[in-house]
This record gives sequence, C-alpha cells and structure tokens, in this order.
Amino acid sequence: MTVRVEDFLVISEVSEGAAFAEPIFQRKYRASAPYFPYHVVSFWKRPDGAFEPVSYVHFWLRDSMMLIGGACTDGNVLRRMSDAERAAIDAAGGVNYLATRFSLKRYGPMCDVVFGHCGDARSFGILMRCGFQKEREPYLIAYWPRLLSEQRRIELIDAAEAIGPF
Repeated sequence: MTVRVEDFLVISEVSEGAAFAEPIFQRKYRASAPYFPYHVVSFWKRPDGAFEPVSYVHFWLRDSMMLIGGACTDGNVLRRMSDAERAAIDAAGGVNYLATRFSLKRYGPMCDVVFGHCGDARSFGILMRCGFQKEREPYLIAYWPRLLSEQRRIELIDAAEAIGPF
C-alpha cells in the first residue's frame, strides 16, 4: 500500500499560530513565536487520529509586501512518523517545502512580492525550489507572484532592505 502525504499531513492557516508553534519555535529560535498574522502550521495526523503540529512558518503583510520567516520543523514529531510517511514527505520535497508552496499559493494574490531574509543554507535551498530568487546580498530573497515594472521591483527591494533582518 502506498502512503500519500495528503493521507497524514494537513497544512493550514491558523489564526492563533503561537498556540500551535510555541514549542517548535522555542526549540529552533530560543524565542517566542510571533502573535501577529499570518501563520501556517503543518499537522501530522497520528495513527490514533489526533493531529500534532510538525512545522510552522510565519508571514507578515506590510504594505504590499509579504514577509516570510520563522520556518521550523519539529524533528521529534518527524521521528515518530512511520518510515513510509517520512519517505512520502521526502519524495514530496519536505514538510517546509510543502508548507511554503501552500503559503505562496494562499498569500501570493494578497501582495506584490514575498520577501525572505535567509541565511540558513537548508532553508535557502527550499525557498529557491519554491520560486524565490536572490535579490541583494547577503540574504534578501524574493518571490514575485506577478509581473511588475523594474522601477516598482527596485522600490520594493529597497523597502524590504530598509526593514533589516526579519
């Protein structure tokens, strides 16, 4: 029997992300999870039918820009999954890849650009596979959901860069 990701993984926007993500976020960043919107949580449907958070990613809408950050995965939950479930997730690109693709589809229409500030090699690779591109050194990357003039793109890149790390 083939195990399909959609049989055991649910990715959803949640209104109270910190309630689900706090332990994962604390372990990864040693900080509290953000309380302001938007939050995407991936839930593992355990064999007993209960849902357990396995990953989290945060988005922040600022003017016409969406900022992505705080992606993290609970390795303990991944290790509790069956070998077949982990293999299905790996074959689909990984849980953070799946959550990011879900998020870009959901939030892309709300903004002109999604910016990331990424210095982690693993996260960088995931975001590049999701369609982000490097914009400015050292860490500013962007996903462009629509065509914009070069002038507008530069204005948005300048605005994101002025925010600093996010």
